[in-house]
Amino acid sequence: MFTVLIRTAILYLLVIITMRIMGKKEIGQLEPFELAITIMISELAALPMQDTRIPLIHGIIPIITLLLLQTVLSLLQLKSEKLRGIINGKPSILIKNGQLDIKELRSQRFNINDLMEELRIDGYYNIADIEYAILETSGKISIIPKTELTFATKKDMNIKCTQDTLPVTLIIDGKVNHENLKLINQNMSWLNKNLNKNNINDINEVFIALLDSQGKFYCQTNKKN
Repeated sequence: MFTVLIRTAILYLLVIITMRIMGKKEIGQLEPFELAITIMISELAALPMQDTRIPLIHGIIPIITLLLLQTVLSLLQLKSEKLRGIINGKPSILIKNGQLDIKELRSQRFNINDLMEELRIDGYYNIADIEYAILETSGKISIIPKTELTFATKKDMNIKCTQDTLPVTLIIDGKVNHENLKLINQNMSWLNKNLNKNNINDINEVFIALLDSQGKFYCQTNKKN
């Protein structure tokens, strides 16, 4: 009995330390590969607890191995947007301009009742009031309502406004997303011009650059200051 208690305590502490090293995101917002690793770690920890015939090291080594694999994958994803898309997939737009994308709903095997439930949870009851509903890679749904129908509505106050759009990422960790540049009908000359306006001469210094939902250019460098 005492042996079981000791083994359980050791494995419990190991799992807690592993989850802490993997980061807070593991608890609040699991990507598919992170969920798989989390389930595997729980199974690997449970077996040596239940069966004392299994050497404790046979549970510890696989858990540490999974931790290393997850850490390497996370670092690679920070450097490669293409790899991030392969491992995590890409967000899917389920509603656009107040219209359901039926093809995408079927592709994601997401039924209309579940979608309406998600909308109601966020306080929206009419599909026509939604500009975008995006199924994120974590399985959560992000909702962007029509600008004139947001709380303290500009429409009610007779204020003219333009529709917010999806932010477009242009640079991540020094790497330019040329596909997104084409998407907004711009080129490297335009991008460099906007960076120069922000006193940035080297793209490698840029941590992130994007066009926000109102079409304004935003950027931040890797430097702490």
